[in-house]
Order: sequence, then structure tokens, then C-alpha cells
Amino acid sequence: MADLEEGFTLTAVPLGSGPDGPLGVEQSDKTDQFLVTDSGRTVILYKVSDQKPLGSWSVKQGQIITCPAVCNFQTGEYIVVHDNKVLRIWNNEDVNLDKVFKATLSAEVYRIHSIQGTEPLVLFKEGAVRGLEALLAEPQQKIETVISDEEVIKWTKFFMVFRHPVLIFITEKHGNYFAYVQKFNSRILSKYTLLLGQEEKCVIQSFSTSVGQKFISLMSLSSDGCVYETLIPIHPSEPEKNQRLVQSQLLKSVVSGSAQSGAALSILDQDHIAVLGAPRPASKECLSVWNTKFQTLQTSKELPQGTSGQLWYYGENLFMLHGKFLTVIPYKCEVSSLAGALGKLKHSQDPGTHVTPHFVNWETSQGCELGSQNSEQSKRIKDSEKHIEVELRKFLATKRTPDFHTVIGDVVIGLLGRCKAEPSFYPRNCLIQLVQTHVLSYSLCPGLMEVALEKTDVQILQLCLQQLPDIPESVTCACLKVFLSIGDDTLQDADINMESVSDYMDPVQDGKMEEQTTFLQNGFNPEEDNCDSCAQKLKEKPQATADESTSCPLTPKRAALLNAILRSAYSETFLLPHLKDIPAQHSTLFLQYLYFLYLKCSENATMTLPGTHPPTLNQIMDWICLLLDANFTVVVMIPEAKRLLLSLYKFVKSQISICSELNKIEVSFRELQKLNQEKNNRELYSIEVLELF
Repeated sequence: MADLEEGFTLTAVPLGSGPDGPLGVEQSDKTDQFLVTDSGRTVILYKVSDQKPLGSWSVKQGQIITCPAVCNFQTGEYIVVHDNKVLRIWNNEDVNLDKVFKATLSAEVYRIHSIQGTEPLVLFKEGAVRGLEALLAEPQQKIETVISDEEVIKWTKFFMVFRHPVLIFITEKHGNYFAYVQKFNSRILSKYTLLLGQEEKCVIQSFSTSVGQKFISLMSLSSDGCVYETLIPIHPSEPEKNQRLVQSQLLKSVVSGSAQSGAALSILDQDHIAVLGAPRPASKECLSVWNTKFQTLQTSKELPQGTSGQLWYYGENLFMLHGKFLTVIPYKCEVSSLAGALGKLKHSQDPGTHVTPHFVNWETSQGCELGSQNSEQSKRIKDSEKHIEVELRKFLATKRTPDFHTVIGDVVIGLLGRCKAEPSFYPRNCLIQLVQTHVLSYSLCPGLMEVALEKTDVQILQLCLQQLPDIPESVTCACLKVFLSIGDDTLQDADINMESVSDYMDPVQDGKMEEQTTFLQNGFNPEEDNCDSCAQKLKEKPQATADESTSCPLTPKRAALLNAILRSAYSETFLLPHLKDIPAQHSTLFLQYLYFLYLKCSENATMTLPGTHPPTLNQIMDWICLLLDANFTVVVMIPEAKRLLLSLYKFVKSQISICSELNKIEVSFRELQKLNQEKNNRELYSIEVLELF
């Protein structure tokens, strides 16, 4: 359970002239005192409990403060940077900043960090870091460049991990985000590429971190209104290598993705976060507290005068800009429990606090009130899935042990057992992560593809066909039936790996597949059942035939699924009986696609398809033979298949002719080879005439 108490205004006059509010709020060496840095020229020291300023300092006219002032906890002095390169240090007795200690640096400063237990650090805009003492000893020292060109620092945090200082900063370049982690006990700088996980690139509006025993939890609020989490290992296996980290969605639609004003989040404790922003496009901004463990909105407070999208958290106080005034809202968070998350704890509440027990509707991603007992049970199962996913990501981020594949197999078997016991339980994200470990086999978890077939989960089926060895031919054929029969509407929403078709499928076809498929499947008019007339038409209209043949009869997603079938291992003896059970219309459609792939291969001299891991020519030809062997007597009776069979007949005939010609040439090459072997018996110079018949 969480409570937002009545807030109060800390500043008595409008703060600053900048559009984005204050530069920062930093704690002083006294627990109840905070440094507030204006976006213009002023730093003010406030005592929160008394709601009054204790001191104020300004740079002179024409100068501008460029990063928030901080307190040096080792000396009790204050530090600020103005005009990007000029560093000032003063104490409470000083009045005029123009007369205090000054150091002009050789590079522009992004932020000064200071926390209890260590000296302040200076982070430069190019990514280099210096301790304050070393920097003051030689202010004009050369500052190296750490980040690449056009890479810009967006956010940074300084904290202690096991009594050792750690700095993390996030950069952005062309919509891609990177995390740098600097551990000062080992002087190692680790770089991570953040894979956002969304289909479309989104702008990250805010970051926040918390530290556990093995991981740094990096949470981000994206412009799509969702909260994502990335687990950064404290002790990476390869610290100096650029590693890739995938973000996972933690909360969905906590703020409006279309809101024009900024949004922010801050981690309050292990299970609670504060979010600042408009929950809906037309609504006013509000401050809300979410329980991340149970996916519930605990409480919220409207901010009718608007906010700048900035949020600071110290102790039990939240600082934010409300209108043009810095406001403090105290809060309380209790130990997370299901009763507390549902608002069912028996204790008094302040009448002015708006508490909203609120579940995320996992079906529509919209808010809904608590329903029947069955509805609550279903949601709890979903919460359990999220908890399992978080724990699984933590486990997969640890160093692998020799029995890793066995452990992964046991986890899959355990999850599948629960899937069968509880039909509503289906942790597909967890199963996808487990398959992507590349250590599973079909024999290790035979129930995985069985469950995926029952759920018609084509994404997992495609992944299994690509990753798992020893898949039985009966299961491969069952996947083929699903891929050929599933509706286009269902496929449109499925997350399919498209890399095998991306370079030879026309994206325009996606919207025209239905018309093309119908045209190709219908083929000839059923009334024109004379094979000779069909052949005659083919001769009369070769151009039309070529156009039809080079048009893919499938949508790109269905084609990508069938490519996974083509690349899978099989035994012809065991596969043929199962192929005979495929409906004739589906066999014809598959043959049309295979013939289309053959024509695509014929377009280049290497007889290969472009793209990443496409089917090979041998795989295409083998499957054409398999389908014809299994279904020829049925397919030959279907009018829609006549044109296709005639095209295949002409193709085979041409191949026989080519082979015959090659056999003739082979004899001549053999004779040439014999002549070449007799080369040693010739003189240094000779003229020979060879006649080839």
C-alpha cells in the first residue's frame, strides 16, 4: 500500500525562466536541506521541514549555470559549473559567487556527482570522468573522448555498490541507446547496447536505477507510455566487451504515449515506482505510485497546473515542478503484499488522498475495476507469469554452469507441467527466452512444441524449428499444416522472424496476397479440362505465365514460416506418410510457393536466394519431389493445379535437356584432361588444333 500526503510549495516565487524548470534538486550535508539550482543564474539552499530558504547565491549577469549545484560531503562545501567550463566552490559564509574559488576547465562538463562516502566526480560531455581532487590539481589537463561522434549523454547516476563507487550514464545516437558503467575500484568501463524490444523506435523520456545483489535495475519510461526494465550485471563475464541487453516491459500504458508534455519516473523501493505524467491524452498531469510486483496503481494525485516532467526523490519526499513552483509531496510505501496492492489492508486513510486499487487489464491494456473471483484469480496467474519472467531474466544473465542445459530443460518441463494443469497459464515470453538459449533439444522437452501447436503459437513453432534438433517428422508435418491453414488475420498480429524472406519478398504484396492467391489457386477454368488446350495457352501467352509464376502466392509472414519447414532436418521415409494427410489445396499452395522460390533462385548465376538463412536450391527441389510423391494422384485431379503441374513438367523437361547437353560436353572435357596430362611430353612450344564434336 502507498500513500501520497498533502504537498506544499517550497519556492515562494516562480522558479527560473527556462521552459524545462529547475536544473536539479540535490541533497546537502544536512538530511533536511536541499540545493535547488535555477535554470538561470541562482542556487538556493532550502530547509524542507521549515519550508524556507537558508541561503541564495547567483552568478553575475551574462553568465548561466549549466549543471546542478552539489554538496561535497567530505568538506561541506558547494560546487557548481557555469558556462560549461567554469567551476566554482563556496560555503555557507560566502555571499558573492564571483569572489569564491574558480577553476576554468579544458572541456565542457555534463554533470558533477557527489554522494556520501566518496569524493565528488566530474562527468564531461565527451564521456570522460575525473575525481574532483585530481581535476583541481590540474584544471587544464587534457580530457579524452570516450563516446563516439554524435553520441549524446541523456542521463547519469552515481551510487555505491558494496562500498565501491559506480557511475552509470546513458547515451543516445540516431535513436539507439547505450549504457556505460564505470566501476572505480577496478577502473573498468563497460559499454552495453540497450535493445528496446519495441517494434518501432521510441524516445526514452526518463530513467531511474536501483541496485540489487547481482544486478543494477535500470528502468525507463518510454514515449509509448510503458515502463521497461533492463538488468545490468554488477560483475559482467566480459566487462570490456560491448554487450547487448534486452529491455523487458514492466508496466504498460502508465502514461499517455501521445502527451506533449514530458513524463518522468523514479524508483521508490523494491516494489514501488513513482510516475509523473498524463495517464490519458485528454487528462491532466498527475503523480502516481505503481506496485511493479502486482502490476497495480496504488495512488495518484492530480497536478492541475501542469508539470515540466521532472521528478526527484529523496528519503520520503518527492520533488516536482507544479505550475512554476517547486512542490514537495511526502509519501509512504508499506511492505508489498497482495492485500496491500488490492487496497484491502485494514488501516485508516486520510480523506484527502485518492487511492485507486487498479489492475492492468492484460487483454485490452486498459484500466478495469476488480471483478469476480474468477477474474481476480486469472489476473493473479498473470502476475505470477510476470514474476517468473523477471526471475528467469535474472537467472539467464548469470554465468553459465556445465549443467546449464539440464537446468533449462527442467525449467521448461516445469512450466509446461503447469500449462497443462492450468489452461489459462501460458508464459510464452519465458518459453521464447528459454528456446533462445540454444541449449534445448526436442528430446529434452518434447511437450514444448505440443503445447505451442495446441495454442497455435506460430512464433514459438518457428523458433523451435530453427533452434531445436531431433524434431520428429510427425511434428514437422503438424507445424506445416498449421502454417498452411492459419488465417492471414491471425498471422498479421504474430511476431514472426522475417530475416529469411526480407530480401526477396515485395512488401507491397502484403496487401495484395488475397487477390493473387485466389488467382493462382483457381488457375484454369474448370470447364477447360483438356490438357492439350492448357499447353497451347501456355505457348500462346508465355509473358502472362511468367508474371504469374514470379508473383509469390503467400504473404511474407506465411512464407517465413514455411522457410523454417524447408530448412528443418528430416528423413524422407518417415516424412512421406505424414505428408499424405495434407489437404490437396494446401499441397498445391505449397507447391506454388516452392516453384516461386525456384524461379527466384534462377534469377542469379549462383542459383541462391538472397537474405539471411534462406532455403537452398537443394532443399527447394527435395520438397517439390516429396510433395509430388506424396500427393500427385490427388493434386493431378484438381483443376487449380493444372497450370502449376504443366509448369513443373516443362521445368523438368528443360532440366533433362540441359543434363543431356552437359553429358555430351563432359566427354569433351575428359579428352582435354587427357591431353593436359600428356603436357610433360611436349616441347617448350607447340601449336595444337582440337576438334570438338
